[in-house]
Amino acid sequence: MTATEIITRDALFIDGAWVPSSGKGTMTVVDSTTEEPMGTIPEGTGEDVDRAVAAARRAFPAWAATPVAERTALMTRVSEALSARTDELATLISREVGMPYVLSQLVQVGLPTFTFGSVAQLAADFAWEQTIGNSLVVREPVGVVGCITPWNYPLHQIAAKVGPALAAGCTVVLKPSEVAPLNAFVLAEIMDEVGVPAGVFNLVTGVGPVVGEALAAHPGVDMVSFTGSTRAGRRVTEVAAATVKRVALELGGKSANVILDDADLATAVPDGVGKCYLNSGQTCSALTRMLVPRAKLAEVEELAVAAAESFTPGNPFDASTRLGPLVSAAQRDRVRNYIDKGIGEGAALLTGGIEAPEGLSGGFFVRPTVFSNVTKDMTIAREEIFGPVLCIMPYDSEEEAVEIANDTDYGLAGGVWSADRDRAVAMARRLRTGQVEVNGGAFNPLAPFGGYKQSGNGREYGPFGFEEFLEVKSLQL
Repeated sequence: MTATEIITRDALFIDGAWVPSSGKGTMTVVDSTTEEPMGTIPEGTGEDVDRAVAAARRAFPAWAATPVAERTALMTRVSEALSARTDELATLISREVGMPYVLSQLVQVGLPTFTFGSVAQLAADFAWEQTIGNSLVVREPVGVVGCITPWNYPLHQIAAKVGPALAAGCTVVLKPSEVAPLNAFVLAEIMDEVGVPAGVFNLVTGVGPVVGEALAAHPGVDMVSFTGSTRAGRRVTEVAAATVKRVALELGGKSANVILDDADLATAVPDGVGKCYLNSGQTCSALTRMLVPRAKLAEVEELAVAAAESFTPGNPFDASTRLGPLVSAAQRDRVRNYIDKGIGEGAALLTGGIEAPEGLSGGFFVRPTVFSNVTKDMTIAREEIFGPVLCIMPYDSEEEAVEIANDTDYGLAGGVWSADRDRAVAMARRLRTGQVEVNGGAFNPLAPFGGYKQSGNGREYGPFGFEEFLEVKSLQL
C-alpha cells in the first residue's frame, strides 16, 4: 500500500464474514497531511449492531469454554500477523492520524503487537481460582464486550481492549473511531486469517451517536469499554446505566509535569516538551502543564522554546519531520482556537501561534506552541487542548506545586523531576493521578493505565487491565 492509495472498505465483519451494512451510507476517511480522501467505510446502523451482538452472544459460551491455552495461542498469532504487516499499518495510521512514520512503526503498531502477544502470558499466569475459607472463588469472562475506541492511537487502543477481552474468554463487538478506522479492518482480516471463531470478534463502523450509543444501550452487551473524550464518556455512562452494565472509561487529561528546584533543567525541560508534543499533542496522557520554580522561570522558558522549535512540522513520511499534522480540520481549528484564547486571557506566547507553519498551507498543521506565566484559572490550563501546546506555570513553593497540579478535573498522568529520586517519588505520591513518571521514567505497557476523577474509571494493560474483563463468583463448599 502506498501513501497515495485510496482504500475502499464496503463491508462490516460480523459472525466471521464480511457482510454489507443494513444501511446505504458511507463515510470518507481523510488523509491528515494532504486533506484529500484516502478511503471510505460503511456507515453502520443500529441494526448492524443488533446483528453483531447476536453473533457475539451465540459465540460466547463456546469461546468462554475454550481452554485458555487455545485462546491465547490465537492472540499470539494475531501479534505475529500484526508484526508481519507493520509497514502497511504504520503507513495507514500515519496517513489517518499524522504521526511521523518512524514513530508509527514503534508506537502505533509496535505497542498493539506487544499487547496481543503479552496477553497470552498474562492469561497463562493468572490465578483463575482461589480458596477463601469454605469458598472456591472463580474468575469468569464478563460476557459480550462493546469496545468503543478513539482516533489518536487507533490500533493501540483497540488492542488494549480486544486483546485482554478475548484472552479472558469474552466476545467482542468493536466500534472504532470513524476518523481513523481503516487500521481496524486490517485487524479484522487478521482475526479471520488466524482462525478466531465466527462471532468472537465483530467490527461495526459508524458514528458514535448511532453505533456507539446502540452498543452502550444494548441489553445483549454485558460491558462497555470506552476510550475518548470526557464528554462522550459521560454519555456512554448515561446510556449504559439503563441496563446496569459494567462500564470502563479512559477519558481526558490535563497532566502536570512538576519540575523541582534541584532538577537538571537541561534534561527535564526538553523531555517535558517532547512528552507534551508526542503525536502532535494528540495524547490523553500528554504532560501539557509544566510546573516550574518561579526563580528558574527564565531559564526554563529559554530551554522550552529551543526544544519546541526543534519539532519540525511536516509530512509524516519525511525523515526530517518531528511533528506531523493533527487528525482533522475540526481538530486543527479547535487547537488554534485554544491558542487564541491563551493569548486573549493574558498568557505569554513564547513561540508558535495560530498561523499555519511556514511552507505548510495545506494539511491539518499547528505550530509547536509554548505559553508561559499561565495561571490555573486560564482556559488553556484547565481544558484538554489535544494539540502541541505547552503551558508553563510558575510556583513559589512545593506545597503550591502540589496544589496547582491537583487543581484539575482530570487525573490521568503526571511527571516529577528532581536530582533526589526519593524526593521525586514523595512528590509523585501526592499527585492525584493514575500514572506518574519519575525523572522521565519510560512508559510501561504492562503497568495499569487509567485515571482518577474525570479521567475515567477502570484500568488498562497488564494484569489490572485483564481483570477488567472478568467476573468473580463464589462457590460455597
